[in-house]
Amino acid sequence: MPGRIHLALAVTLGVGAAALCVSGVAQAMRGRPDAQAGAVIRNAEGRAVGSLRIENERYGKSRVTVTVTGLPAGYHGFHVHTKGACDPRSIDPATGSPFFSAGGHFNLGSGSHPEHSGDLPALLVGADGTGSASSSTDRFRVRQLLDRDGSAIMIHAGPDNQANIPDRYRQVDGTPGPDAETLKTGDSGARIACGVITAR
Repeated sequence: MPGRIHLALAVTLGVGAAALCVSGVAQAMRGRPDAQAGAVIRNAEGRAVGSLRIENERYGKSRVTVTVTGLPAGYHGFHVHTKGACDPRSIDPATGSPFFSAGGHFNLGSGSHPEHSGDLPALLVGADGTGSASSSTDRFRVRQLLDRDGSAIMIHAGPDNQANIPDRYRQVDGTPGPDAETLKTGDSGARIACGVITAR
């Protein structure tokens, strides 16, 4: 009996140490200049449709690389969102879009779209449903995406107009230029795929 107790205690301590080790690795990753993060991107049905990798680069920049499959052809809005929660059952009451749990666009400043820190170039998907892109940004570092509530990568149904609305277009009240929704999201439409960003 004493031997079993000692064995159980050793296993418990081992599991606890492993958990502390994993937590410590995540903490250390946040501060490393060569830190990496990534995500598995899933659609609203829970099927994996892509992967994301984010790596710190030199000169204060981060490299964002994405690969997708099984998505509708065309351009799609592609942004980092402010919360690491991709619940397809969380529905935006205003639009009916899933993944409302991920919050709005990740932003370290106070600017509107397309100046949000998480605003990225649009993702182009081919007729076969596949697409890939890689870009470099100085708007965030890996550690900033791994804050207390995390962050998520989001793919939208439509293209992102980057709030580039010429003066000849009119807002609802008749004044020229982009309206509130354009300045919020770039009119990229419903959220069709989401991935929680975690340390790698």
